[in-house]
Amino acid sequence: MTLNLAFLTEIVPGRILNELYIYLDIAFLCAFLALLIVSKRYLTTLFALAGGIIYFIVDYGIFYLLLRTRVVIGAPYFSFLLWLSMSYGITNFAWIWLWLKRDRRLLEWSALIVVWWLCAPLIAKTFGPEFGQIEIYRGTGQYHGVMAIFLVVGYGGLFIYNILEKDVTKHVAILWLLAIGILVQFAWEVALHLGGIRQGGLETIPINSLLETNMGIPYLYLIQTMILKRCNEDLTRPVMNMVTQEG
Repeated sequence: MTLNLAFLTEIVPGRILNELYIYLDIAFLCAFLALLIVSKRYLTTLFALAGGIIYFIVDYGIFYLLLRTRVVIGAPYFSFLLWLSMSYGITNFAWIWLWLKRDRRLLEWSALIVVWWLCAPLIAKTFGPEFGQIEIYRGTGQYHGVMAIFLVVGYGGLFIYNILEKDVTKHVAILWLLAIGILVQFAWEVALHLGGIRQGGLETIPINSLLETNMGIPYLYLIQTMILKRCNEDLTRPVMNMVTQEG
């Protein structure tokens, strides 16, 4: 199999990091998941792990195996992309879930994630010069159009619902969803640039912030809404559902 090198003429999100960053991040992810479990945010934990799996399927299965636009230099594709996917899948999806349900400790969770994203590359750069360096690149032209379709369909459906629904109390807070979708990716992109990991121009920040995470927010909102009707954060059944079924 050969790599599709046509993406070299596109906007190419690239990263350079050392192996110490990976070891530090694995330790953080374990502590982060443990903290979610200790605080009884079980649904958030499951959602975060699902996010990591989804990211891996997309990054390894689609970007690398199918489209051949993912390039990794200095590390095995499978193990490196597994870590990369679990890293940002877990933190992104956990943060999105907490935002969507307006968690009462959202500020603290947000600060924990963003501070780590900002500090981890600086720590690794200071103490990891002796560790191996890894470079990764990814083309975008083959799928940004697909992402735009998902974005239009998702938010378009919510706009139509709000227009047709006469009961204002049932309207979806679309501005809140847009804020989540844009700001989560924006924080991630800015942290990558400030930490010296992201390579390339600043044009990746607005493009990725508007598309890459934001396109999935309407669907994640609907998924969370359906789940929370049947299950509480601590995996117990909602009282109203129990009363209805027993009555």
